Amino acid sequence: MSDAFYSRHPQPGIEHVMLGDLTLVVLLRASFRQEGIQFFTPGTFSQQLGYMNRPKGYDIPPHDHNAVSRTVEWTQETLFIRSGHVRLDIYAPGTRAYLGSRELFPGDVVLLAHGGHGFHMLEPSEMIEIKQGPYAGDADKTRFRPQHGPLTGEAAHE
Repeated sequence: MSDAFYSRHPQPGIEHVMLGDLTLVVLLRASFRQEGIQFFTPGTFSQQLGYMNRPKGYDIPPHDHNAVSRTVEWTQETLFIRSGHVRLDIYAPGTRAYLGSRELFPGDVVLLAHGGHGFHMLEPSEMIEIKQGPYAGDADKTRFRPQHGPLTGEAAHE
């Protein structure tokens, strides 16, 4: 894997934040619009992020989901920014080196796939978080103090 940190913008309103060939973040901006259905994550991700835009009268047939055994090695989480203004700080997997930040606004959805992350509220903010369960308590994450980046030396509140 290359250590190049970059963003791919496959279409307006979609950003894939990458480290080499590894997707760290998928960012769906509130401004994204498209007819039909589109998924932004590969089928191998344990969280799937998709978008649907259907006309009035369109039906999705009733259905339920089958029991399927899955193995989840890494927690991936998705956040919906309900209100406010939030800075997302992105850290490299393994080294925890600060890579960059993105500003999030109401209606944005961000999937955190790999690496570390932190948040700084630039305004009072509401976020809705979705991730796999069952919750593993303290075994679910490791908090760290970054050596570089905007949160260096700042006290954590959580």
